[in-house]
Amino acid sequence: MNSASNSSDNEELSKIRTHDIPSADAMSEFMKQGWAPSPLSGINPHPSIPFTKLRREKISKKYPGVRLVFPAGSLKVRSNDTDYPFRAHSAFSWFTGIIAPDAVADSVLVMEPINNGHEPLLFVHPRSVRDSDEFYKNTRYGEFWVGRRMSLEETQYKYEIKVNHIESIEQYFLDKKETLVIRGEDKTIDDLVLENTEGEKEFLNYTSLMRMIKDAYEIDEMQKAVDASVRGFADMVRVFPAATSVARGERIIESAFYGRARLEGNEPGYSSIVAAGSHACVLHWIKNNGDVLPGDLVLIDAGVEVDSHYTADITRTFPVSGKFTKAQRDIYMIVFKAQSAGIAAIKPGAKFKDIHAACMAEIAKGAFELGVLPISIEESLKPEFGLHRRWQFHGSGHHLGIDVHDCAHARKEEYSDANLEAGMILTVEPGFYIQPDDTLFPEEYRGIGIRIEDDILVTQSGAKILSNALPRHPDEVEVYMAKLLKP
Repeated sequence: MNSASNSSDNEELSKIRTHDIPSADAMSEFMKQGWAPSPLSGINPHPSIPFTKLRREKISKKYPGVRLVFPAGSLKVRSNDTDYPFRAHSAFSWFTGIIAPDAVADSVLVMEPINNGHEPLLFVHPRSVRDSDEFYKNTRYGEFWVGRRMSLEETQYKYEIKVNHIESIEQYFLDKKETLVIRGEDKTIDDLVLENTEGEKEFLNYTSLMRMIKDAYEIDEMQKAVDASVRGFADMVRVFPAATSVARGERIIESAFYGRARLEGNEPGYSSIVAAGSHACVLHWIKNNGDVLPGDLVLIDAGVEVDSHYTADITRTFPVSGKFTKAQRDIYMIVFKAQSAGIAAIKPGAKFKDIHAACMAEIAKGAFELGVLPISIEESLKPEFGLHRRWQFHGSGHHLGIDVHDCAHARKEEYSDANLEAGMILTVEPGFYIQPDDTLFPEEYRGIGIRIEDDILVTQSGAKILSNALPRHPDEVEVYMAKLLKP
């Protein structure tokens, strides 16, 4: 992390990169000459600033006198000397507001205690200026290799946090002051801070709880992510004919969404699920290597993550041909009714778990009416039975935001057992999955898997479906597809 460790990193990389060409002394001297100043233009204070200041003020009041440390995380090697794309840790992003194009691996936010609260200090690896050889020799940070980063001054101006070079961070930990850290993201920081298992667990829990109620900036970013995702779903439907014409057509569909995510955001918020036919019965099908056949359904679970790291999470199940069969529509309507019931259960003061209960009542009812539930609906809904869960084993929703499963470190009593509040953003995503070998169903139903998922803002009066631009009812889905697939 400091300059010595960076040098060590470079030495290790040079040992691995046997294909690199050594630099002659004459060339190294030549590389020091003839460079014009290259300041960035058009930098403006980021719109997240007033919100990140409030977030830091709130956590400062919770932990007076305690140093708080939020690492962005480090690069992870993908294959030999290539790294996975970097995504900063969500807590770091949330407290700094730093967006994906500006995020630098190994950055750290330190909230240093002062008399009246905390001073936020951002430690980063700044741009590799031309007064050292880093800009052309360092394959992880050099501008010739990875592009220009912001300088310390540029970063400080854009995000209104005092910024320091990362190599100076160790001096802040010499006093052994009580410190809490998001552990496991940065080995250098972990080694500098004495572990406090219970304190850090509570610290992580509290940072999750803070993110449950979204502020105006977050709600706007979430709507951007949803709107981009809706356009991505349209892109996917348009390539259905192409997907049916080749082997592994699921990847044609997946690629269409990836293009939208990269165009309008940072990347997909998670690995997209494109599950045709019975693959839809595999809850986390991300191989996406199946064929897409005209008579199939295709279940698509995908979301765009915008540059601020907020992500949508939407699922639709489409008939590849544009028309549902009777069996497909039968199961689809069970899920549609379940989701509608779950959305109707959302209001301030209701329990988070009420959403799942409302969905599952309709799933049990649907299974009973199809003649596959061997006991009554009422009995099946009792915890000691739950036989309807054979066809929907997963939960019916989760918090959504800067993580696709947002606030996941909150304790059960503060998450699933907690009351809903205005400003929360949730998903509602019931499903009904009939495995291809499920002999309780007639042949025409086997291998049908359906899920419908929308992103919901809890309002003062109930719920707002942020993803309402994407049709849910099967009749509307067919009309939607007909327009998109029109020659």
